[in-house]
Amino acid sequence: MHNKRLSFWSCLVTIVWCTGSCKQVSSDLASTEEAGKPNIIFILADDLGYGDVGFNGGEKINTPVLDRMATEGIVFTRHYSGSTVCGPSRASLMTGMHTGHSRIRGNPKWTRSGRPVDLSTEDNTVVKELKRAGYRTGIVGKWGLAENLGEGKPNNQGFDYFYGFNRHGAAHHYYPEKIWENDQHLELAGNVMKDKIGQYSQDLFTQKALDFIDRESRSPFFLYLAYTIPHYELTIPEDQKAEYYSKDWPLRKMKMGHYRNDENGHVTYASMVTRMDKDIGRILSKLKELDIAENTLVIFTSDNGHEYDRLNDEFFNSNGVYRGRKRDLYEGGIRIPFVATWPGRIAPGTRSDHASAFWDFLPTVCDILGRDPSAPTDGISYVPALLSREQRAHDHLYWEFNEKKGPVQALMQGDWKLIHFVDAGYELYNLEDDPGESNNLYTADHPVAVKLQKLLASARTEHPEFPLVKHERASK
Repeated sequence: MHNKRLSFWSCLVTIVWCTGSCKQVSSDLASTEEAGKPNIIFILADDLGYGDVGFNGGEKINTPVLDRMATEGIVFTRHYSGSTVCGPSRASLMTGMHTGHSRIRGNPKWTRSGRPVDLSTEDNTVVKELKRAGYRTGIVGKWGLAENLGEGKPNNQGFDYFYGFNRHGAAHHYYPEKIWENDQHLELAGNVMKDKIGQYSQDLFTQKALDFIDRESRSPFFLYLAYTIPHYELTIPEDQKAEYYSKDWPLRKMKMGHYRNDENGHVTYASMVTRMDKDIGRILSKLKELDIAENTLVIFTSDNGHEYDRLNDEFFNSNGVYRGRKRDLYEGGIRIPFVATWPGRIAPGTRSDHASAFWDFLPTVCDILGRDPSAPTDGISYVPALLSREQRAHDHLYWEFNEKKGPVQALMQGDWKLIHFVDAGYELYNLEDDPGESNNLYTADHPVAVKLQKLLASARTEHPEFPLVKHERASK
């Protein structure tokens, strides 16, 4: 009955909001027959902040591979996650819908019933679009959209290959005792999660990604590489910390509990991010080794803002100049690093201030394929921005979130951003003048506020499991 109710809801959403988003895509690329279908690799970090990478001004954590990608490709300075936590953000990435329209609008236990909501086989996903175009598809890492181990599992959503975590809780640990490979839940012999013994999941993910590229390199492929770094727990093998032990950094002592954290937080966090950067370098080297780099679009970003860096005692300056962090709809919670390379297509060393978001990825892929999305989407292809051409802007971007600080909504139009704390009122910011969102300009008669409040009222559809009312549930 639960799935039937959601199916009815999904149909109702389609009827209500299928407007301009249903218009035909106009591709900026040559036809696939002329250009060949490009490979697409989408690499996602977990809880990495905007300012944690060198190409966005980070100074403490070494990210030479990502910084080189920035010099060889394009940086989006205004790219936004689907949400400020991972579950709904990843759902937005896959379905092309923002949290006012998507099936999944919160993490697993933050629902009215307390039961997780997963993707349905009825949902269109970017992976299904790629399968229709003849791609081989794989996901390695954290999926997090199949808590019920049913319809939402990756192999039911268009993926030919899956290695990683279906559920959020298992993805919290870097020495898992079990891991999924397609529909098999495999034991990792010798792994002891609590003692942090055995095979480090980052090693497993990178090797499985390399194997997938090797295996599928003769046909067009899509690889979704969803790393769990640098999400809590914070741990990494000791021999990979040498680069930062020599730094004269203060000790932030971490606690041991559900998360089996290493003691030295700053050194561990930086080491994990740098380790991910090195593994991305291995992926890029593999593309060159197989002579497919020039026919491969590689995108790197993060699922939401950082969680590690303290706002009242910042060390890494993980959110840059922006306010907030994970679980905020201020910029620090949703503005994320984004870099893309595509040799011969993307001009080296370019930057774009086009305001784009996770729900744009599906129509972007369809644009690359020269076809229209098979279902309505809130997104707009950012292919023109990637190729330094004239880019159509969103009329507005929308988010909603309802955990401890919720319910809260945010709507952005141009440089203006309205935040609505449903139980506490409104805030209004001009991001051009005030990127740190420190000067609240809201008044009831402010003309921009009046305009954005009207848009806010029509930006979402109701969802039986995600009403905008206060509730207290434990997040996982």
